[in-house]
Amino acid sequence: MDTDWMSVGKCKELSPTIFFPSDGVGVQAAQRICAECPVAEACLEYALAERVDHGVWGGKSERERRRMLRRRRVGRAVSV
Repeated sequence: MDTDWMSVGKCKELSPTIFFPSDGVGVQAAQRICAECPVAEACLEYALAERVDHGVWGGKSERERRRMLRRRRVGRAVSV
């Protein structure tokens, strides 16, 4: 998977700890940064494709990404 987008993400210049918070307030702070990032969509797709379990990627928390993956699986099963 292409990762060239990583070099232009808003997170590039920030501490990784921002994107691996231990509480909901931290998740919201990371999501605000991601909301203004030009590569948030690519970041999210990377996290989904690679099944990244931790942190905020593309503006989505671990829980949100799990839900997205579940919906995608259900959608594929229904369309088959």
